[in-house]
Amino acid sequence: MYQLVQRNYMNTIKTITAVSNATDPFLASQELYQQLNQDNICFVLFYCSSTYALDALAQTMEETFKETKIVGCTTAGEVTQQGYEQHSIVAIGFSSEYFAISAKLIESMEKFDTINAQSTINELVEGCQTSDLTVIKNNSFLLTLLDGLSSNEEQFLVTLNSATRGIPHFGGSAGDDINLAKTHVYYQGTFYQNAAIVIMVNTTLSFEVFNCHHIALPTEKLVVTAADADSRTVYELNAEPAALEYAKLLNMELKDLSPEVFSLNPLAVKVGGHYYIRSIQKVNEADLSLTFYCAVDVGIVLTAVEMGDIFDPVTDRLDEISHRYGKPELVLTCDCFLRRLEIEQKGLEKQVQKLNAKYNIAGFNTYGEHINGTHLNQTFTGVYIAGGINE
Repeated sequence: MYQLVQRNYMNTIKTITAVSNATDPFLASQELYQQLNQDNICFVLFYCSSTYALDALAQTMEETFKETKIVGCTTAGEVTQQGYEQHSIVAIGFSSEYFAISAKLIESMEKFDTINAQSTINELVEGCQTSDLTVIKNNSFLLTLLDGLSSNEEQFLVTLNSATRGIPHFGGSAGDDINLAKTHVYYQGTFYQNAAIVIMVNTTLSFEVFNCHHIALPTEKLVVTAADADSRTVYELNAEPAALEYAKLLNMELKDLSPEVFSLNPLAVKVGGHYYIRSIQKVNEADLSLTFYCAVDVGIVLTAVEMGDIFDPVTDRLDEISHRYGKPELVLTCDCFLRRLEIEQKGLEKQVQKLNAKYNIAGFNTYGEHINGTHLNQTFTGVYIAGGINE
């Protein structure tokens, strides 16, 4: 069964958002195609649950959308104009009358260097320019989809950022429904691991890349006294087993630590006067260490932080952007899955539905967010695409 299609009209369609809850890959791809089947759709971006049979889904998506460029990734949940979804596929179609989009697969994030970064940007620029839609400068943004369990996000993003020529950039790390086993990105009929996709979107519509968090107050500090930076594992906090020290901070039993607890009790680092969350991924029972979703190393200070209202920063930012650009055509989001866990624990799903419907929000729940070369956790990051032309 497929859901209501978001169709945005002025003179012609600019974007279409489609959703399928069918568990069979063939049926899901057919339902998406039925909703997106318009002559001017030149590019499809999709986000899918990792519960699908991915080889079968890859084949049927490629066959079904054989006339259209299509890329995507697996998720820790899907985001639609109707709210949060799970075990589904959300797909966004972009019109060639308003968008020129090119994409490139990076098969090894680990081997990505500055030469690769420069050639990637050059290739993407050339790909967009063939459409002769509008100039690249001030009319383009980049979107990255990365393997969310690669532990190479920081280096990849810094390297890519060195070549972006000031083009704004955002993105998200692929998920796997919080199984922490395998995450994938999709490109031209195949799902890949340890890989990345870089997408350039050139558009005549006004847009703004943005990022929001809801950190309120710093509280107690913990010093990382033993860690392995490569695996993002902290063995000791304040010279004590990391998981035990974290549980002690929360006045909890070790056995009660879970992703739900991590979402409500994050740790953060202070960089340049601002706090950035370093989300805990899991407890390693063998040595009571903690593995994180973002970079950690010996000597850094992790600060426990109190979180504020989860909706206010997002609502305020979207309201502010809408006052400048008018109503949104689409807000494409990379929304951390830990935010989703917090919302679900607090029973706030109806507020998500209202917010998403008001701003035409679609995207996915991530294992990490990217903005202008930085890898983040527990944020709402995205691009606000307005309905009006960029003048």
